[in-house]
Amino acid sequence: MSSHKSSIPVTRREALRKVGNGFGMMAFAGMLGESMLKAGLDDKGLGVARLDHPQRVKRVIFLFMNGGLSTIDAFDPKPMLAKYDGQPMPGGSISTERRTGELMQSPFAFKKHGQCGMDVSELWPHLGEVADDICWVRSVYTEIPNHEPSCLMLNTGANQAGRPSMGAWLTYGLGSENKNLPGFVVLCPDIPTTVGPPLWSNGFLPAVNQGTYIANKRVVDGAGGAPMSAAPEKDKDGKEKLQKVVIEKNFDPKKILNFVNNPKFSQTEQRRELDLLDKLEKIRAQDAGSDPQVEAVIQSMETAYRMQTEAPEVFDIRKESQATLDMYGPGDVARGALMAVRLVEKGVRMVQLYYSKGDPWDAHADIMAHKVNAKHSDQAFAAVIKDLKARGLWNDTLVVCGSEFGRTPVREVGGMANQAKRGRDHNPFGFTMWLAGGAVKGGTIYGATDDFGFKAIDKPVHVHDIHATILYLMGIDHLKLPYRYSGRDFRLTDVAGKVLHELVA
Repeated sequence: MSSHKSSIPVTRREALRKVGNGFGMMAFAGMLGESMLKAGLDDKGLGVARLDHPQRVKRVIFLFMNGGLSTIDAFDPKPMLAKYDGQPMPGGSISTERRTGELMQSPFAFKKHGQCGMDVSELWPHLGEVADDICWVRSVYTEIPNHEPSCLMLNTGANQAGRPSMGAWLTYGLGSENKNLPGFVVLCPDIPTTVGPPLWSNGFLPAVNQGTYIANKRVVDGAGGAPMSAAPEKDKDGKEKLQKVVIEKNFDPKKILNFVNNPKFSQTEQRRELDLLDKLEKIRAQDAGSDPQVEAVIQSMETAYRMQTEAPEVFDIRKESQATLDMYGPGDVARGALMAVRLVEKGVRMVQLYYSKGDPWDAHADIMAHKVNAKHSDQAFAAVIKDLKARGLWNDTLVVCGSEFGRTPVREVGGMANQAKRGRDHNPFGFTMWLAGGAVKGGTIYGATDDFGFKAIDKPVHVHDIHATILYLMGIDHLKLPYRYSGRDFRLTDVAGKVLHELVA
């Protein structure tokens, strides 16, 4: 070794360990760098796509109504419920999670929308406006009638924690389109406490594929999210006026991304550290050859550095026009929906938006609680569809919306349900999810539940089928995306799943 090279008193790994302390996450960076190599990322941190067929879509927005939306009160009207309201369920009592009683008709009126004449309940008037853009899958089912395993199934394809999430599988198969942002972002005002991070975990896949959780609540001088007005203004005809969205002048997106910015070192200092690491690596590589792991760690630190500039820009919704803000409406869900569209516009592969922490759509006591939940979601969900079209993203973006299960056509009895007698228990045996985007057939219905909306009877669709179809639209054959772990091959769709070709435009 020459005298010039021997004058450097530290090895590459020592330099990374010492200099990297300026980022405060050296251990994570090392793990991430190794994972980037396993995930098939190039020297810029971008994905090396392994397509099995041409892509129909490049990105996914997953709107998740955690807690269990009653789809028979939203998108799957059942006249027989009204006819036999208050009578026993034919065939005897049903077995779900809690004790149930007689049939209960929906307290919400349904109306036909769009040229397709889709029946949508009064809870979702804005979504009804875009009914012709939506494919309604009314025959989804899963196995277990409680939140944790059903949430895990919808998000990871398994009923137990520990499996990679759908977003992790997508980024593992396709990588990221933007080296300055994560490939998979999760938005929720607070961490969903029913399951939490296992819903967006990388599981046994490389760590770089884990979802990046960001709290999309309003953060203004420490304030939390502001709920929508309980008594909105109405015009002279009695119709509700759209609320004008006001963003406080001191709104700072960096408060949402406080984990990205380093309070101890300026970006100039961080830049010097990264440049030094790069020089050290080049000097050592002349003698010993390049070390892919070290290079990957440096690249992961470069990505973290660049995020400090681009990420706040993406989350700064103050840059949107007043018309766009008003289209989405106020509240955490609206803010998250707008952020989701801005993220996919910048190349993020998948964005998942949860309604709120816990099980906010749970309606054991009174189904009328759905009025509040739907009011916070309806305008924002419809705005996602409208905004994707306005930004030229409609044809190659897939929007998926649903809950971990539906709710029973019978009343729940006992406990809090005795107070209002309008509660519904969990129902995993037949419920509705919807998909939208240029790659699916809008204004159509796929499958059906029975006359009372309890079980899927026509073209039953398991969650594995939904996942297989999403992967197919992204250019991936779900059978050809395995990962060997603990002596066997795993897939997002486990050992099942079929592509729903009838939904594809």
